Amino acid sequence: MSNELEAFLEYISVTKALSKRTIEAYTSDLNIIEADLSKSLVNLDSKSLFNLLAKYKNKRTLNRKLSSVNAFFDFCYKSDFRENKTKFILSKLPKLLPKFLSYEKIEASLNLIDRSSWIGKRDYALILFLYATGARISECLSLRLEDIQDEWLYIRHAKGEKERIVPIAKVAKDAIMEYMYEFKTKEFVWLNYQGNVLSRISAYKITQKYLGVSPHVLRHSYATSLISGGADLRVVQELLGHASLLTTQIYTHIQKHELKETVDVCHPMARG
Repeated sequence: MSNELEAFLEYISVTKALSKRTIEAYTSDLNIIEADLSKSLVNLDSKSLFNLLAKYKNKRTLNRKLSSVNAFFDFCYKSDFRENKTKFILSKLPKLLPKFLSYEKIEASLNLIDRSSWIGKRDYALILFLYATGARISECLSLRLEDIQDEWLYIRHAKGEKERIVPIAKVAKDAIMEYMYEFKTKEFVWLNYQGNVLSRISAYKITQKYLGVSPHVLRHSYATSLISGGADLRVVQELLGHASLLTTQIYTHIQKHELKETVDVCHPMARG
């Protein structure tokens, strides 16, 4: 690994405090490109880059690698490692609406959970928590008892290490308290049957078992419910912990889609 690449990875880890997964993605992308190049990435030119990336046919994969190079080059330019400010244009991708579930679907699935055991109580509380707070699964699994105060949730282990505060519905908090009383947990909230912190894989299996989706779909469902209910986009941005409003705007497309469906079904001129 070149000195410039080491400096960049230290910068995004320490100064920018990006999430572990983001750092891993940058590291993987840039390490592979630099290894193929057999010299420091700082000297990479456009022709060499596109020759190296020609093997990637998937546009999303290609865009991710170009984004990694753009971030690296921006750092190198600002650090005087490169004289020219270089930025590669990403491929245009079709906008995909995030998958989400209706409240009715979530409620119906919750009613099917057997809550006579502590595992059932945990699964019920976990699904309620994810839908009631919009928390990322990484934020959820790092939750400690002290992070729930009154009817507020303090997310201290958020993406980029930024703390935010979101309200938590009483029904979700009550479900957590019922589960915790049963298991007598005293530090981390979400545990497996051995008393260890619940893993991402286990959390995925829980939401897949009852809802047929990943935990992240409940975050989308949370945001979609707020937008459909008339919540201000900037408020939703704050609740989700998005750094940019552009990231939150994807949910407005869902609202527009719902409006069009309503007109298509209800307006007489749309039936022709």
